[in-house]
Amino acid sequence: MKSWLTWILIAIGLTLVGLIGWSFMPKPVEVDMAAVERGTVLVTVDEDGKTRIREKYVVSTPLAGRLLRINMDPGDVVQAGETLLATIEPRDPELLDARAIAQAEARVNAAESAVKKTEPMLKQARIEQGYAETQLARMRASQEVMTEEEVDIAKARYEAASEELRSAKFAQEIAEFELEQARAALLRSRPRSETESDLQQLPNGDDAEENGTNVNGWNHNIRSPITGRVLRVFQESSAVVTAGMSLLELGDPNDLEVEIDVLSSDAVNIQPGDRVMLEHWGGDRVLNARVRLVEPSGFTKISTLGVEEQRVNVIVDLADPVEQRRNLGDGFRVEARIVVAEATDVLRIPASSLFRPKEGWAVFKVVDGRAVETKVVPGNQNGLEAEIREGLSEGDQVIIHPSDKIADGVMVEQR
Repeated sequence: MKSWLTWILIAIGLTLVGLIGWSFMPKPVEVDMAAVERGTVLVTVDEDGKTRIREKYVVSTPLAGRLLRINMDPGDVVQAGETLLATIEPRDPELLDARAIAQAEARVNAAESAVKKTEPMLKQARIEQGYAETQLARMRASQEVMTEEEVDIAKARYEAASEELRSAKFAQEIAEFELEQARAALLRSRPRSETESDLQQLPNGDDAEENGTNVNGWNHNIRSPITGRVLRVFQESSAVVTAGMSLLELGDPNDLEVEIDVLSSDAVNIQPGDRVMLEHWGGDRVLNARVRLVEPSGFTKISTLGVEEQRVNVIVDLADPVEQRRNLGDGFRVEARIVVAEATDVLRIPASSLFRPKEGWAVFKVVDGRAVETKVVPGNQNGLEAEIREGLSEGDQVIIHPSDKIADGVMVEQR
């Protein structure tokens, strides 16, 4: 009986010693692991951007006058050369008092007399020029021998008479122009009535010059220079306008580009032609684009944290057809990923697996349940993934986010 009790006590003691020894044995550290795999590593510059119409046209008044009410609204479709945007009437002249009217009438009479005065002078110049031309022709046709001096004198008289005729014509044109100016001062001295506003339309552009029409007393129609839509209306109501005043802004919403402002340190790595992916713009797919221009001049911008940043605008062109981005308009926000480097069919691991020992880069590779510090040569990195050029093979297991509990030779297990 005593022997059995002895054996039971010995067994219990051994069990307690084993439990105590097991409790002091090192336990595997729970870690997250990832397998080394082949794939593509993209290095991108991620920033917000906004769309904008590539070419915007501000329609302004070509001349001063009275603008009739514009009946266009933002979003209206316009056709190049067809859609009437605005009509400008001649501005009503200033009111004249009796004295001013009398002075204007006197200037008209004086101008008419000046025109009449030029008529006999022009007639006399024509007679003298014709006589000199006849004398020169007779001298050339004569059989008599003429000295060179006589011929030169005849030529000089003819040329002088021709110049006198030309001067007389100019004098008459000037007198007629001054008469037109004097008569213009006697135009209506009161605003036009409604019936007087129904004037014949002025042909646009070269047609007016070819038809010899006079701008005075005509309306001027402004038609759309492009096919697109009205973006903004600056002056809707009827008003007296000056030359160069902005009336409407036009553009083609289908002809879009994207403006992305990036840090200047990132801009130096971006080249025209780089691929761009546009995400979270409201559609269900990623839009493709290409960098067209990295602007050569930067600007200062205050970040949301109140830090001054030097930033540069990058302009990209949309590559997808209009049908795939039909609802994307001017000034819409997009999230852009500009690809500055791309490595395809390479070994990659999570970037958080990398750490820096005394020299170079390393990872903890899991071999037979233990962490083994392994030197590696990384390539392209994007913050999430890293390319591994040397040190690992496809299928190897590496530890993600190694903590201070992990060291070379420590037992580990999957969390």
